[in-house]
Amino acid sequence: MRTALLALVRHELRLLVSLVLWVGRRSHRSGRGRAFPYARGEGPLMFGFAFVCVIESVTMAVLLRDFPAVHRVVLALDVYTVVLVVGMHAANVVRPHVLDGDELRVRRAAHVDLRIPLAHVAAVRRELRTTHHRADGELDLAVGARTTLTLELAQPVDHFTFLGRRRPVRLVRLHADEPGEFLQTITQARSAPWPGEKDLPV
Repeated sequence: MRTALLALVRHELRLLVSLVLWVGRRSHRSGRGRAFPYARGEGPLMFGFAFVCVIESVTMAVLLRDFPAVHRVVLALDVYTVVLVVGMHAANVVRPHVLDGDELRVRRAAHVDLRIPLAHVAAVRRELRTTHHRADGELDLAVGARTTLTLELAQPVDHFTFLGRRRPVRLVRLHADEPGEFLQTITQARSAPWPGEKDLPV
């Protein structure tokens, strides 16, 4: 119970930090690397959800106008819900996938940040999927219920779940706003010579 509570608090703090970064038009640790956004397709859905929450707040305010104490509690919860919903969208925006040198950071909002050495990537391909079934060794990072790219790993990397549970994964499916650009950049990075390789004797 305590672990779950700590994980929830940590996640909500990340959402609030993401909201601050989004308002300030900054990103989370992607300044040195090449960023690949993935939030474009889900933005309208998140704002639609936030709008529904606002409507619900107004409705509850009318229904509870004769119960001011209850109204204040419900209003506070409703406002916080709207903040978290917008924070989830902000986390998607300010935490893009990042290629930084010989490492790829695959992310999803504030709850997934997986570091994959490029040397571990055996293959990368465009693959549109709209249905996903959980399987051992696979990680699906769907956005708007779809993924557009698949990474196959030569050796597993450790993914830690929301509650901190370790899961080795060998296959990662993810979404990028520009999957073709992502594929081309990763392919070029994998085929580029390592530093100093050009100077090796033949």
